[in-house]
Amino acid sequence: MLKISRISALFTTLFSLSVCAKSVDFDSAWQNVLKNHNGIAAERANVERQEALASGTSDLNLPSITLSANYTYLDDDVTVSGQQLIDSTGTSSPLLSQLVGPVTSTLTERDIFTSSIRAIWPIFTGGRISAAESAAEGKTEEARNQLLMKQQASYEDLAKYYFSVVLTSEVVKTYSEVEQGLAKHRNNAIKLEQQGQIAKVERLQAEASYDKAKVDLRKAEQDRDIANAALIRMLQESDAVTPETTLFINKSLPQLNSFVDSTLDTYPGLALLDAKEVQAKSLVKAEKGRYYPEVYLYGNYNLYEGDSLSAEIAPDWMVGIGMNVPLLDNKGRSEKVVAAHSAIQQVQYLKKQAKQDLSLLVEKTYRQALQAIDEYYGLASSIELAQENVILREKAFKQGLSTSLDVVDAELYLASIKTQRSLASFNYVISLVKLLALSNQTDTFVQYQLQARQG
Repeated sequence: MLKISRISALFTTLFSLSVCAKSVDFDSAWQNVLKNHNGIAAERANVERQEALASGTSDLNLPSITLSANYTYLDDDVTVSGQQLIDSTGTSSPLLSQLVGPVTSTLTERDIFTSSIRAIWPIFTGGRISAAESAAEGKTEEARNQLLMKQQASYEDLAKYYFSVVLTSEVVKTYSEVEQGLAKHRNNAIKLEQQGQIAKVERLQAEASYDKAKVDLRKAEQDRDIANAALIRMLQESDAVTPETTLFINKSLPQLNSFVDSTLDTYPGLALLDAKEVQAKSLVKAEKGRYYPEVYLYGNYNLYEGDSLSAEIAPDWMVGIGMNVPLLDNKGRSEKVVAAHSAIQQVQYLKKQAKQDLSLLVEKTYRQALQAIDEYYGLASSIELAQENVILREKAFKQGLSTSLDVVDAELYLASIKTQRSLASFNYVISLVKLLALSNQTDTFVQYQLQARQG
């Protein structure tokens, strides 16, 4: 009864695992990553930040308007006597001094409160505003291309995680077939020993090989589970994931030049360096702008000045035009211009080197893909030979013409060829994904799948 309950519990567990496992194809997995990957989300937020900052630079062309309020406390009231007014006119009249001299007037009390609106509108800044706008747009483009590069890297990472699960699942299947084959071989060895047709050592060899096959199968299953755990983490799933897209291989690839040309035309890393160059040129323009005068319009309107005499006689508003001319600068203008030119040269050299490195990387990846194709198709005859060898060795063993070790070697050789072929297919898919990511052709991945099926 206890044994039956354990079997029932085992089937319940297996059923629940199969229900929980989520089947997903590679394209759906990629859409999941685009939506939920934290690294991509961070780069996307950076793009939004730079777009907001770039939008803000256009406000530099607008006037700045400020509302100010001031409270001032003087040590005494500001007063003026009649005699001071007479003296300020430069005239001398005893009669006027007698009539007006003793009179004293308060111009401003010691407590002063004022408020006003002030506006400053730059009309010429030597190109510094346009340089700031250009630099901000360059930073935005840089952020956009950083996002594209992050997406490209994540696409390659997903392929490694996803197809590692597919590969390890195929290896599990292969080792499961080995276990089944060696179990059958062990059973045959037991019968043959009982019939006196083989020695005990042959039966022991068969049992030892079968036990080793079970160990190898469990290890393969653990490798698959580890790969699946990594895929689950990247997809941010809570349950097991079963990949739908299988490994495949094409008989040929488009010409290498098509991948190289597309990479050099569309690779976001090169566009990122272009954005860096725009920023460097903007810096040159901004630093040169410091040699030019700055011209601006300004205006002021007094909202409140109190009830003092000085407030009554002061005008309510004023407008004017101002200019600042830099004569002597202590911030190293000329050195900064030289440094900005050096920054442009640095970016240009980096771009040339990046193009060389990219061309080499594309060619290397392309040849790795071709090597995987050659290996895959080159092993086809070995598969057929190994399968036939297993059949012949098992028949010969039953007839006493072959040893148990010969059968085991045949089974393991077949498994090794199958595993090697699966690995070649895996290496091809990973190389293909990298090629498509570098050349901005990831949307054509499904076409390579269809061609492989039709071929």
